[in-house]
Amino acid sequence: MKKVSFVILLGFSAIFMNAQSKTPFPEADKSPMDMSYYPDNYPILKIQNKAKEPVIARVIYSRPQKNGRMVFGELLEFGKLWRLGANEATELDLYRDVKIGGKKIPKGRYTLYAIPYENKWTIIINKDTDTWGAFKYEADKDLVRTDVPVHKREDVNEFFSMVFEKNDNGFNLNIGWDDVLVTLPILL
Repeated sequence: MKKVSFVILLGFSAIFMNAQSKTPFPEADKSPMDMSYYPDNYPILKIQNKAKEPVIARVIYSRPQKNGRMVFGELLEFGKLWRLGANEATELDLYRDVKIGGKKIPKGRYTLYAIPYENKWTIIINKDTDTWGAFKYEADKDLVRTDVPVHKREDVNEFFSMVFEKNDNGFNLNIGWDDVLVTLPILL
């Protein structure tokens, strides 16, 4: 009886393992998803009991690569709406009310877009979420549009990057790719 039970168990195990081996996983994405928090490294600080303030914001975005291409003015045309990254539109989570572009933005989840120009970018905070690219963008769902200046950098970011940084009145969302840096001030 024990041998029969063992054989049956072995058979089910083989079937289960065979079923698992046929699970289709996607290939690695060329533009991996990343996440940045304010305060910086909040999850790590939290588990180490070193967080001095609560989480205020998080941005989730995909990171395209320059790959030898001319990014601004060619790959991304000036004056055209951009999802601010690759793949899914970039999401901004606010865990408390803030001010962006002089307007109060209630805590919640939003989508970030940008319209890059040579000397400035228009950053857009939009209420529509869970969208891919900017194909279904609806301007009537914008909460705020604000212009931020373009700063040219000597070094080049191969990957599109976003990171929060503390300032005197709150924090900034620094956005950089290629030789371009823009800073979105977020006031508390």
